[in-house]
Amino acid sequence: MRSFKVDALEVRVFASGAELGVHAADLVGGILRERLAVAGGARMIVATGNSQGDFLEALVRQGGIDWGKVTVFHMDEYLGLGEQHGASFARFVRERVVERVGVGVFHALRGDAELPLVECARSGELLGEGGIDVCCLGIGENGHLAFNDPGVADFADGFVVKLVKLERECRLQQVGEGHFGCLAEVPEFAYTLSIPALCNVGRMVCIVPEGRKAEAVRRALEGPIEEGCPASVLRRMGHAVLLLDGESAGGVSKF
Repeated sequence: MRSFKVDALEVRVFASGAELGVHAADLVGGILRERLAVAGGARMIVATGNSQGDFLEALVRQGGIDWGKVTVFHMDEYLGLGEQHGASFARFVRERVVERVGVGVFHALRGDAELPLVECARSGELLGEGGIDVCCLGIGENGHLAFNDPGVADFADGFVVKLVKLERECRLQQVGEGHFGCLAEVPEFAYTLSIPALCNVGRMVCIVPEGRKAEAVRRALEGPIEEGCPASVLRRMGHAVLLLDGESAGGVSKF
């Protein structure tokens, strides 16, 4: 492992995505065990997507976590998609984490809710019922955090959960990851937690393997801190750590 700081953000680079995933699971598992011991419960936000696979697999294998006392949220969902759809993020979290370890409470964003604005309010209220101990997130190929694409990201957002229109690059990423057959199948709108909702937590653990993320990582660490690269906000977060592998760190001059 190699580590360095960019502004307030700690960055750690690992030899492989698998090694990164194990380290991330150890880190998050330690946070959960500590909160469970101190507070008797823990609340976490989980990211989805192919890049989170090694981490989540290692996390569910962690010992010493009373998952029955853990509340889990996820950070985004396609508008109009229910959990029966293979690309549903709620389904992803339920299958990869919730059902495997017996999570106590899972608050899923209902992509097929009849009243989307009511669903935004409902999810925001649930998030506001208590602090979030750890947010496990990634970075999109266009630099997005959750579904806060450059065109809709707001570092001072007044919303907790909101509806957004997805940029073409973001939608193409979903096709490239194999979740949809073509661009036309990818919904144009989605729910997302806002940037402040992701950042106003106890700890942030950002898990970003793979070479396809290298340019977004470079911009986040070496470009200006601005909504044009939403992930750049991480450099203001002293409670965050960014975990990379050799491929995703390949464009960073310090690496």
